Amino acid sequence: MCRCDRVCAGEVGRNQIIKFLDTKKEFKIQFPFSFSNTLGASSNWTELPPPLFSKVVILLIDALRDDFVFGSKGVKFMPYTTYLVEKGSSLSFVAEAKPPTVTMPRIKVDNNVTRHLDKVLKRQDWDMLILHYLGLDHIGHISGPSSPLVGHKLSEMDSILMKIHTALLAEERDPLLPSLLVLCGDHGMSEAGGHGASSMEEVNTALVLVSSAFERKPGDVRHPTRVQQTDLAATLSIGLGLPIPKSNTGGLMFPVVEGRPMREQLRFLHLNTVQLSKLLQENVPSYNKEPGFEQFKVSERSHRNWIRLYLEENNSEVVFNLGAKVRRQYLDALRTLKLSLSRRAAQYDVYSMAVGTVLVLEALVLLLLSVPQALSSRAELDVPLLSPVCSLLFYLLLLALAALHVVVCTAADSSCYLCSLPWLAAGGVMTLIAALLCAGMSALTRVFAGGKCLSQNPPQSTSRWSELDLLSFLGTVGHVLSLGASSFIEEEHQTWYFLVNTLCLALCHQIYRKCLLGDDCAPQHCPHTGEEFDGVAVALQGKRAGPEGWELSRAPADPSSLEALRGSERWMVLASPWLVLACCRLLRSLNQTGVQWAHRPDLGHWLTSSDHKAELSVLAALSLTMIFVLVQKRCSLTSKVAMAFGLLGIYCYRAAIGNVLFPWQQDNKDISKGITEARFVYVFVLGILFTGAKDLLKSQIIAADFTARTVGLWEIHSGLVLLATLLLRPHNLPVLVLSLAIQTIMAQFIWRPLRHDVAEVTVMHYWFGQAFFYFQGNSNSIATVDISAGFVGLDAYMEIPAMFLTAFATYSGPVLWASHLVNFLTSEASSGSALSHACFCYALICSIPVSVYIILVTSLRYHLFIWSVFSPKLLYEGMHLLITAAVCIFFTAMDQTNTKS
Repeated sequence: MCRCDRVCAGEVGRNQIIKFLDTKKEFKIQFPFSFSNTLGASSNWTELPPPLFSKVVILLIDALRDDFVFGSKGVKFMPYTTYLVEKGSSLSFVAEAKPPTVTMPRIKVDNNVTRHLDKVLKRQDWDMLILHYLGLDHIGHISGPSSPLVGHKLSEMDSILMKIHTALLAEERDPLLPSLLVLCGDHGMSEAGGHGASSMEEVNTALVLVSSAFERKPGDVRHPTRVQQTDLAATLSIGLGLPIPKSNTGGLMFPVVEGRPMREQLRFLHLNTVQLSKLLQENVPSYNKEPGFEQFKVSERSHRNWIRLYLEENNSEVVFNLGAKVRRQYLDALRTLKLSLSRRAAQYDVYSMAVGTVLVLEALVLLLLSVPQALSSRAELDVPLLSPVCSLLFYLLLLALAALHVVVCTAADSSCYLCSLPWLAAGGVMTLIAALLCAGMSALTRVFAGGKCLSQNPPQSTSRWSELDLLSFLGTVGHVLSLGASSFIEEEHQTWYFLVNTLCLALCHQIYRKCLLGDDCAPQHCPHTGEEFDGVAVALQGKRAGPEGWELSRAPADPSSLEALRGSERWMVLASPWLVLACCRLLRSLNQTGVQWAHRPDLGHWLTSSDHKAELSVLAALSLTMIFVLVQKRCSLTSKVAMAFGLLGIYCYRAAIGNVLFPWQQDNKDISKGITEARFVYVFVLGILFTGAKDLLKSQIIAADFTARTVGLWEIHSGLVLLATLLLRPHNLPVLVLSLAIQTIMAQFIWRPLRHDVAEVTVMHYWFGQAFFYFQGNSNSIATVDISAGFVGLDAYMEIPAMFLTAFATYSGPVLWASHLVNFLTSEASSGSALSHACFCYALICSIPVSVYIILVTSLRYHLFIWSVFSPKLLYEGMHLLITAAVCIFFTAMDQTNTKS
């Protein structure tokens, strides 16, 4: 029985390092009968071979990039490891991790591992020891791979490795059964400090095996052999005399057994190929036609001939040459089998995927069919479910879906998620599908009926599509179509930058035509038709529906309308699109994102370097001042004071953790976690949010108190701005400043003077929110998620707060623009239905890309980049959909407040 003692409570993760420890009962290698007879009864080859190592210690350093050991950092900060690599008894590899390069550890501070090490090393009751150190990964997420803290951590890991190696050498008793020390990483680290994607820095990890069983090979090892991370499980299994995990797709790292006799080498390779061939038989129906399986059978026959020659022939040279040939055949078969299995590694739950896709498409169709009602003067979104559920068609559909579910779930090879659900839950899913389908058909019937009535009595509408309507439509369609290409997903920020820039140019053209040519380019009004609406086309084109419609409250005589502006205000209207364009161009230079140009230096890298901490401090102070100026103007006095103290606390927090300097400081010598300062800011955030909520409740009680409602909404917006300021890194504070500045410019000099309708204003808020998501430095790669935001103000890992803070920091751009949309429409719209229209438009413009993308991902599930490109994007879209749902709930709540008021 192999005993394993893990010094930490962490899981090793996705490398399958310890899975083989408890697989002896569930997997037993079976050899072909003819081959066993050939070997002879005395050879005992049907049993597992004896172990090669007496003890195994795995030093797992999270985010140990290959160049941290084999590059200049290793030479400088890990001298003992470098000595072992270059002159010691060791084997060096670069282990490639498969994306997504993430793990789920259950540990936090590294000292918790080290403090038990001496005591465990002295004990003799273990065969395997696993130490998982997370500190290097934590440093990378906070400061990146260029941080000076990385060197300190590597030096600490080098001293720990030396301690373990020395202890193992002192305890070795039998030179034929030495110990093994494994230095490895679970994934690498991008230049930004994150991981999760498929860049070379993220997938290449260091792997060093140290044992006196290996021959000393003096020399400078700068180009280690490349292996797969899954190869480690197979190698350790053979090294410990245990069966290889039956689902493992890795192969034996041959240099580990290269010094063993030929008979043992072939025996180890045969064990590995048998395991992989059995796995191939279980997963591929036509396995006997696979090249790898054919190579395995040829190798096995050659091995049988070698055994006969080995038992009968005394010519050692002939035996050795034939053995070398068999060895090459086994190694070729291993490579081919691994390649075949890696292509078929993903087992997709197509049935559950299809059910989920149908549900999403049904919801999208209902949204599209509800456009006439949702954009009418009543702003109703009525989905009648009762009458369709009572129809015969519903019961027939439900019966057919239930029959299909039974057939799929009773199939011999069925292992889908829906089949594992209780029948009551699965029945609820089938009922929902049938009800939504019937409701969609009912809505479609109403649309055709309404269209027939309109064809008999066509409305006299002079409405037409405006330039912004056409741009919104073409931009949305173009973005949706771009999601089918991996390159466009990797560089999606370029799509949103292009759309926002084009929007600014379209606004510039609209303003200049109206101001200089005197052309009234405002959307044409369609005649009010009371309870009825003029169909989908009229709903999209004629969105202003008379006095009870949803036009923004700007009459032509309004002092802020374009015709009434004079002097400097008129010039500001003319210059505002160019100011927005200039801000967007500046923001593009702050953070390089995506894949193609992410390696290029940008302003953010320059600011975050240790040589420019003074410049970053000045920029952070100016940004915090500008945030206060832009936000405080509509806040109450109490919120203004809380905002000022909160922003001051943010600077103190950043100074405490060493990001910025106070004027009287020369350098950060005493760096802390800043927990007290961060919690000080959280108090003011909650205070501002509470003040805003109090004003909203006051507006519900006093029906005529319009001011309390607008102030309350703005204070909630201000509280969210303060929270985002705390969570964003200092070099990203200009992103927040320019976001607030663009909102102010657009509201005062574009949306009000040009009297844009609610749909256009909503689309512009959505587009700018998406652009600012990428201006922050985000991308569709998991590596750009700033996990450090989830630990601001926390001295221990708390899952729910960490999740909320990380999600808010990542999506702060879209959230703040959605919050500003609610504030703007509440303060500017003359009709209470404006928020309902905005909620519908916001949900629709978000749902279309998600729905189409789900279909694309399902159809592209065997694409080469499905795990590295398409799957991370799907995670982002899912999270964005949750954010949108929360925004729509907020819209609906504010709309109910307006109705009651």
